Amino acid sequence: MLSKCCLAVLAVGLSVAGTPARAMVCMDKSMTLDEVADTISSQKSCESAMKVFKDCELTASGDVELGAAVEKKCEADFKPGLNASQNQAYKREMHACDIKYRNKSGTMYLSFTAFCRAEVAQRYSERALKAR
Repeated sequence: MLSKCCLAVLAVGLSVAGTPARAMVCMDKSMTLDEVADTISSQKSCESAMKVFKDCELTASGDVELGAAVEKKCEADFKPGLNASQNQAYKREMHACDIKYRNKSGTMYLSFTAFCRAEVAQRYSERALKAR
């Protein structure tokens, strides 16, 4: 495993080389943000998708893409079965996440919003799977 110092040097080297996609270390591998999102999408369950998200979080704006991948994965478990009132409740909870940090500045608040939304989708998935 590379030390943090070596990873920092590698990251600087990649940025100086003009590489368009920045690498991050996730699950002991160097991956781009798109590769992490693809890894989340390819998980077998909402639960495992959320675990990858937590393990690979950036606490920055990149988490928006990762959180969206978790939402999509989790929504497959429950969204088709929601009736109109349940769908409205889901949208309200997601909107609550969207406005929770709206007056805050800094990319970490985008991350917090992404996690809030992913956690809502995860809860709905857990309820739907438990009801089956």
